[in-house]
Amino acid sequence: MDWTALTLSLELAAWTVAILLPISVLVGRWLAYGRFRAKGMVEALVMLPLVLPPTVFGFYLLLAFGRNSPVGALWNDLFGHQVVFTFEGLVVASVIFNLPFAIQPAQRGCEAIPVEVREAAACCGLSPWRALWKVDLPLAWPGLMTAMVLTFAHTLGEFGIVLMVGGSIPGETKTIAIAIYDRVQGFDMAGAGIMSAVLVAISFSTIAVTYWLSARVGRRLA
Repeated sequence: MDWTALTLSLELAAWTVAILLPISVLVGRWLAYGRFRAKGMVEALVMLPLVLPPTVFGFYLLLAFGRNSPVGALWNDLFGHQVVFTFEGLVVASVIFNLPFAIQPAQRGCEAIPVEVREAAACCGLSPWRALWKVDLPLAWPGLMTAMVLTFAHTLGEFGIVLMVGGSIPGETKTIAIAIYDRVQGFDMAGAGIMSAVLVAISFSTIAVTYWLSARVGRRLA
């Protein structure tokens, strides 16, 4: 069992969820309530990572973050090292690639809030930020929970983006999915089976706990 790779995967998933949670709330709420001409285009851009093959998306991220790109050059000037083939680069790539898994459920959760409830909040004098904390977040909680679970589980098992942007550097970019692939390539089926089973157990436990929490919060709000 490659515990270093598992720890790295869990850390990557945690960072991705932590960064995308506020983004999903703000962008999902904006898309749910906003009425503007380019809304369809914005939604299409958000969903683009969902339909593109991970290797294709990873290739373009590799070009965008490479040392010779403006972003890569700026990163190198600020931090003294390149962004690709580093853990930081994996976090950036994971955040971008998981945008649809985080934003779409949050958007659907906000769209499920009745218009009358939002109008009542406005009539009570709640500012947009107070309405967000007092009305939107509690009522959109199931959608936000779904967004967090999907993002965490998808990041934990992601292979193509990790391999393209991070490679397979032990302790730096070699996640559990890459470790499983390496074990299979080395005909270590027993080791690959153990790591795969652990990954399945973590994913299943995460989903089960999330459903349990969502049900408890739903009963409390009801």
